[in-house]
Amino acid sequence: MRRRRRVASAGLAVVAAALAVGGAEARASRGAAATPAVKPPPAAARMVSAPVRIADAATVRLLRAGDRVDVVAVERGGPPKVVAAGARVAEVPVPDAGVGDGGALVVLSVPRETARALVGAGAVARLAVALC
Repeated sequence: MRRRRRVASAGLAVVAAALAVGGAEARASRGAAATPAVKPPPAAARMVSAPVRIADAATVRLLRAGDRVDVVAVERGGPPKVVAAGARVAEVPVPDAGVGDGGALVVLSVPRETARALVGAGAVARLAVALC
C-alpha cells in the first residue's frame, strides 16, 4: 500500500514538473516574458482629497459620496474650462448656516495634479459641477 502511494506521488510530481516546464516553454515561444515585470503606479495616479467650493449650493445638495462629476471653471468673459473630468465625490459636508451666496463645499478624490489645478481655478473663477 505504501509503495503504491509513493509511486503515485512520484508520478504526480513528474507530471507537475512536465506541465510547469511545458508552460514556461510555451510562453517563451509566444514571445511572452517568463516573469512579468510589476511596475508601481505612477506618482501622478495617487489620489488626494480636494475640498472645492462650488458656486451653486443647490447643485451640491444633489451630490452623494461616490458620484462622478466634471468640474468646470467659468471666468468672466472667458469660455468654460473643464478642470477635472470624472472626479469622484468623497464627501459632501453639511453646509454652514452663516454662508449666504458663497456656494457649497464638496470634497473630491482626484490625482494630486488635478487637485492643484482645482485650487488654482477656484481662486480666479467660479466652479460648477456636472454629474457624469
